[in-house]
Amino acid sequence: MKKALSVYGEILRLVRKLPKDSRPYYSKYARENFVNYREVDTITDPNILDELFNRAYNHAIWVLKKYSVDQSAAEKLKKICSN
Repeated sequence: MKKALSVYGEILRLVRKLPKDSRPYYSKYARENFVNYREVDTITDPNILDELFNRAYNHAIWVLKKYSVDQSAAEKLKKICSN
C-alpha cells in the first residue's frame, strides 16, 4: 500500500510539470486508474502490482514525451517502481 501511495504521489508531481490546461485531465486520469485498481487480487497473481507500477511508469514517460517535458523528471518514479 505504501508503495502504491508513493507511485501515486510521484505521478501527481509529474502532472504539475505538464502544461496547465492538461493537468486536470491527467490528474483525474491518474486518480481514476488508482481507484480502479486499488483492490487487485495479489493472491492469485502476485506480480500484478509490479506490472501495474511498470505500466504507470511507461505511461508517465509517454505523457512527458508528448508534452516535451524532460523525461529525467520521472527518475524518482522509476526508482520507486523498480523497488
